[in-house]
Amino acid sequence: MIQLESIEQFNELKNGHTVFMFSANWCPDCHFIKPHMPEIEEMFPELTFVEVDRDKFLDLCMENSIYGIPSFLVFKEGQLVGSFVSRFRKTKQEVVQFLNSIK
Repeated sequence: MIQLESIEQFNELKNGHTVFMFSANWCPDCHFIKPHMPEIEEMFPELTFVEVDRDKFLDLCMENSIYGIPSFLVFKEGQLVGSFVSRFRKTKQEVVQFLNSIK
């Protein structure tokens, strides 16, 4: 998983087929899903996965209505094609179902 380093990188990556996972080091629900992410990434090789540190990119979170973490946004060719945004813990199954729904 790529770690987002800048807004410019975000703008570049969203032009591909990219899943942005918004999280934070202090978030227990983020730590719950993180061990499952490598397997999820293997299931969707056509997608690029990028982790966004919520605390580093608060403006980006506000622009995309990310008020709970972990949350996921999927962009394809610069367009938002799916979002799984809530303040609730996400299971591996829920993330896989979400990604399957936007293929």
